[in-house]
Amino acid sequence: MDAAGKDGTIRHVMSGINPQGCQVFSFKAPSPEERAHAYLWRSMKAVPERGRIGIHNRSHYEEVVIARVHPAILQGQQLPDAMKLDKKIWQERFAHINDFERYLVENGTVVLKFFLNVSRNEQKKRFLERIEDPAKN
Repeated sequence: MDAAGKDGTIRHVMSGINPQGCQVFSFKAPSPEERAHAYLWRSMKAVPERGRIGIHNRSHYEEVVIARVHPAILQGQQLPDAMKLDKKIWQERFAHINDFERYLVENGTVVLKFFLNVSRNEQKKRFLERIEDPAKN
């Protein structure tokens, strides 16, 4: 369940900058095209050009969280069976993510990471408020 308000937070925080210099990429469930590629492919594809701000609303970090909780996601990635069964896959993917970000930094991209955490009580409160708003229902 999610009612963290990431989209609203992004709009609010970024409201003071020129929108022409900013791109927001919201990563939802991978498309068939994305599933046909390595899991970092869609993040790499969304790296902004130099001089622009790119915001990844959800990102490659979810891969090491969601796919661990829902093993069917990993099964749908067309990986060799031995790789899917190897428990080291998660440590390797953490290393891939670190290498990917290091690569970006070494090529002039400034990487800033923010984690928005909303308590269960606050999420419950927000869900109950959404019930009253037909636009969010």
